[in-house]
Amino acid sequence: MMFRISKIVACLLVLSATLAFGRAAQAGYAHFIYDVKTNQVLASENANELNHPASLTKMMTLYMTFEALKERRIAWDQDILITPNAASKIPSKLGVPAGRTITVREAVEAMIVRSANDAAAAMGDFLGGTEEQFGQMMTRRARQLGMSRTVFRNASGLPDDAQVTTARDMAVLALALIRDFPREYQLFSMRNMEFRGKRLRGHNNLMYRYPGMDGVKTGYIKASGFNIASAVTIDGRRVIGVVMGGKTARARDDRMAALLDQYVPSNRLSVDGALVAAQEQKQTAEQPAPLAFATAPRKQITMNPGSAAGQPARASIANLYAAPSQGVPPKNLPPQNPQVAAVAPVAPQAQDSLWRVQIAAGITKASAVNMIDKAISLLSGFNSVSPLIEAATYNGKQAYNARLAGFADRETATRACTVLQAKSMNCFVVR
Repeated sequence: MMFRISKIVACLLVLSATLAFGRAAQAGYAHFIYDVKTNQVLASENANELNHPASLTKMMTLYMTFEALKERRIAWDQDILITPNAASKIPSKLGVPAGRTITVREAVEAMIVRSANDAAAAMGDFLGGTEEQFGQMMTRRARQLGMSRTVFRNASGLPDDAQVTTARDMAVLALALIRDFPREYQLFSMRNMEFRGKRLRGHNNLMYRYPGMDGVKTGYIKASGFNIASAVTIDGRRVIGVVMGGKTARARDDRMAALLDQYVPSNRLSVDGALVAAQEQKQTAEQPAPLAFATAPRKQITMNPGSAAGQPARASIANLYAAPSQGVPPKNLPPQNPQVAAVAPVAPQAQDSLWRVQIAAGITKASAVNMIDKAISLLSGFNSVSPLIEAATYNGKQAYNARLAGFADRETATRACTVLQAKSMNCFVVR
């Protein structure tokens, strides 16, 4: 009898905690801006207040997927079943009928580019047995990463009163993705994907117009408002930003851009009125700009965007939970929206491939040539690489983007970019 009473009391405690999370979570505004290099919280407002993550949830689903791939529990080309649960999800979705299959790669790309709810649910069912059990796995992993106020109940971010997080916790997750899976993280820069004869366009419009941004995810449900987690590298500095509770997608994007412009120091060089968007990092292999995270990695980092190979993370959870820096913020800079005006390759492309490695944007032509020459000299094992300089317009002024072409596929371009990052050169893969 006493055992039954104790069990009932325990269940009531769990239920009351769940209901408390549900009542506390609301579509309130919050933001969190974190400088990885200096381990400083640059800006924070309501960063510990509970809200619903919406499709930012898929960042954790992807983290769990990348972890399973790394541990070889699954493979990129492995088929996963579209369960009735997955097929029943509302759009955005791939629309594959129950009983059919998609590959792990298709599921990953669909979650990143299309924010496909059915792909996320299918992956949750596949890795967890059921999506409910996968939600429990996600929550346990979140705690291990330092996400102290996050509860996951499903793999997609579709409405659930008990599924909650904070802006700060989402920053922890973004940092963990970059730290633990630097190669896979580059997939977040994809703008489009091909799925069985159809070209699907991505949702992260800010990433396509804000120089130096290479991820990470947007999300929306009515209960949360419009959310975004962003990662940007400017002059070799990695900055993570989270905005939650935006009234519209455009307002959310503009708020994120304004925060980054305000709190990221203005180290970008003026070139005929244009601003350098991404430039060769100034750090050397002996003095890298290390990534900082809420918890230490289980193994030593092998490569990180914005740092040399083999450099471990330096910050602890205390850094991420520190108060915002009190320094005087730099003068606001307007968000950039480059428009490519023309393409002027300085040498023939070795192969007709859509995949490129971008090194810099908004610089002089001479600087672009110099940076490309250095990049090619660092890629001795990539014989087909060819230079590509694009003329572009920044705020009505002409400048140039430096890219490398000639890659047979995305994997080859990703390997090349990883080599450059390990040698302290900023880059990201574009299509």
